[in-house]
Amino acid sequence: MTIPRLLIVDDDAEMRAMMVQYLQRQGFIALPASTEAEVRARIDTGRIDLILLDVMLGDENGIEICGRLRAEQDVPIILVSALSADPQRMAGYEVGADDYIAKPFNPDLLTARVRAVLRRGRRASSLSYRRSNGLWQFGGWRYDGKRDEITAPGGFEVALSRRETALLKVLLANPFIPLTREEIATALDDGEDASSEAQGRAIDVLVGRLRSKIEANPKVPQMLRTERGVGYIFAVDVTRDGD
Repeated sequence: MTIPRLLIVDDDAEMRAMMVQYLQRQGFIALPASTEAEVRARIDTGRIDLILLDVMLGDENGIEICGRLRAEQDVPIILVSALSADPQRMAGYEVGADDYIAKPFNPDLLTARVRAVLRRGRRASSLSYRRSNGLWQFGGWRYDGKRDEITAPGGFEVALSRRETALLKVLLANPFIPLTREEIATALDDGEDASSEAQGRAIDVLVGRLRSKIEANPKVPQMLRTERGVGYIFAVDVTRDGD
């Protein structure tokens, strides 16, 4: 079972730490951030399943940040604010927030709202938002998202199918993060039930095909490894340049 990864965004260090600790005790992975730049850095370095975003972030505006994030991706966002008037709530919903919680809040209510939005938001982890138009480098390989070309360490181009390329993009966006077959299938936007046994086998076959093209020894993969009891992990440093 995948543990949901939450991003807690609040410029109040004490409140941020309290929310992180509480949500971790409830079984979530909770990561802190205090600015939009930190939010984007967190998203760029791993999967985020839900963002708890404070409306008042010092000189920054959480509602405006929510609007910018929503224009780029579908990761669920719950706005948190001491301002609970209807106009404030409506402003949040108008920019695409999934829910709105007023401070002070009951911690049990916060947990219930987070779980409810996660259930509704199967659409939506940040795993699937990547545009992948830049230049990616990993283990001596290069993937040019604009040209849709992958080049081996020796300098020769390797042909990938559309689905192999789509899988590679998911992996490049989430290095060193164990991904379940269900998460991979969802990110690939497969039409079938991502949790079905047949879908899991299809992902295994696809992984095998990609390994045969990018691994020196596909039988002993060094980059695209099997994560026992979970699924797969792209165990290689990835750098990205450009948009």
